[in-house]
Amino acid sequence: MVVPVDRSAGGDGAGDLVHRLDLFGCGAEGEERFSCVRFPVRSQLADLAFVVALAAAATAKITSSSTSTTTLASQSPMSGMNLSMDVEILPKAVRDFQPEWGIVLGSGLGMLVHEVDAILSLPYEEITGMPVSTAPGHAGRFVFGRLAGCRVLMAQGRVHLYEGCTAEEVTATVRFMENLGVRRLLLTNAAGTMNPQFAPGSWMMLSDHLNLTGTSPLIGGPNFVDMSAVYTPALRTRFAAAAREEGLTLHEGVYAGLVGPQYETPAEVRMLRTLGADAVGMSTVLEAIQARALGLEVAGFSCLTNWAAGLSDLTLNHEEVLEVGKSAAEQMLRILTRGLQAGDGR
Repeated sequence: MVVPVDRSAGGDGAGDLVHRLDLFGCGAEGEERFSCVRFPVRSQLADLAFVVALAAAATAKITSSSTSTTTLASQSPMSGMNLSMDVEILPKAVRDFQPEWGIVLGSGLGMLVHEVDAILSLPYEEITGMPVSTAPGHAGRFVFGRLAGCRVLMAQGRVHLYEGCTAEEVTATVRFMENLGVRRLLLTNAAGTMNPQFAPGSWMMLSDHLNLTGTSPLIGGPNFVDMSAVYTPALRTRFAAAAREEGLTLHEGVYAGLVGPQYETPAEVRMLRTLGADAVGMSTVLEAIQARALGLEVAGFSCLTNWAAGLSDLTLNHEEVLEVGKSAAEQMLRILTRGLQAGDGR
C-alpha cells in the first residue's frame, strides 16, 4: 500500500512529503525491513516501478493468480535455477522501471548505494531461490534508482563460493538483473594488489581475468561461450576516459579469482604473478562468465585494498579491506558518474 508520511520534523530529506510503499506487508511504521521503501513525491511516477512484478521488457514469465499476487519466474537458458516471488498487486501509477545498467557492489563498497536517487529497495530474502550473503559488508538487497540520470539496478552485496554456495547460486543476481532488462553490467570488488605499480587505495579496471575457482555457472551442458573479450572493450574505453577527465588514476590489469576464504600464501602470490595476474580476489569471475553467456556487456573494477601476501609485512584482515573500500568509494563514484553521463557517443 502507499501511505503519505510527513517528514517535516527532519530526517533524510527534511520537509519533503514522502510516500511509504509497503511491498510485502512490512507491518508497523519503523519496523526494520528494507522492503519498507520511502520515496519522494517529486519523483516521476514512471520511475517508481516495482520491476520485479511488472517489467515488461524483461524476459521473465509473469502470471497473476486469483489471490491477488503476481509471480516472477526466472530461468536462465544456461542454468536450471528458478527464481520466483509473490508480491501484492501494486498501485496503477507504478510503471515499468526498465533498468539500463546493473551494478554489483563488492566488499566495503555498499555505501555507493547512498549516492543513488533510490526509489525502491528489495531484499534478496524476499526472492525465492535467491541466496543471501553471510559475509560482512554485503547487505543483500537490490536497489532501484537513478545515478547520473541513468536508471540503475544495484545489487548491494553478493554471495561467494567460500560461503558454501554453488557457482549457480553465486551468479543468481546476474540472471535476475538480466531478466529485468539489464544489458550492461558493472562488477566491483575488493582485491589484493600484486603489481608493485598498483598501490593500495587505488582502482584497477579489469582487462581480463583468470578463473581459478575450479568451477563455472555454465556447467551442466555444452554451453560453449567465447571469452576472448569478457570485459567489453567499448566500456573499458568509456570508463578509462571518464577517469582521465576526473583526474583519477585507473589502472588496467588482470584479476585472478580464487575460492577463499583464506587469503593467499606468498608462494601462491608468486605463482599468480607468473601467470600474469595483477590483483587477486574471491568473486567477480563467475558473474562475468554468466553475464557474457547471457550476452551482456561487462566492465569490472577492483578496489585495491591491500598488498597481497609477501609484498608487505602487514597482516591481512577483512576489517582493513572494508575500511579501504569505504575510503576509495568516492573515487569510483566519480568515475561511474562521469562514465554514465558520457552516454553512447564515445
